[in-house]
Amino acid sequence: MITLVAEKGSLKLCQVVLDSTDPRGLAEFYRSLLGLTYGPGDEPPEAGAPDERGQDWLVLRTEDGAPRLAFQYVDQLTRPTWPEGPVPQQLHVDLSVLSIEDLKAQHQRVLDLGGRLLSDNKQGPDEPFRVYADPAGHPFCVFVA
Repeated sequence: MITLVAEKGSLKLCQVVLDSTDPRGLAEFYRSLLGLTYGPGDEPPEAGAPDERGQDWLVLRTEDGAPRLAFQYVDQLTRPTWPEGPVPQQLHVDLSVLSIEDLKAQHQRVLDLGGRLLSDNKQGPDEPFRVYADPAGHPFCVFVA
């Protein structure tokens, strides 16, 4: 579960927006990984129909309708090369699981959905975690809470 609602004064964090050259593909990755649903009108079209909404902007929501992640189209995206190259991670999402067993189970799901492992600290003494890249190269962490 991602918790992204934080209030300070009259400001409220609504959602995190990720740039992508393939908004639908990246939205599908996170929808499948996190069990989110599309906002009204953002659902994938029927097979063979054009995906007009998926070409520009999509929003994923929780079951109760709260927005969590959005995806916007960009012509080009410089993939992060972090942690080894000159392009920083730019942004990352933290996800948590309850146990090391859950961390191991989620590992294969991430890979099957198109993510790739960047760093493995599953035996860390303080907080076991793994760092992955989504299909567009955005890093995200899965850690044992």
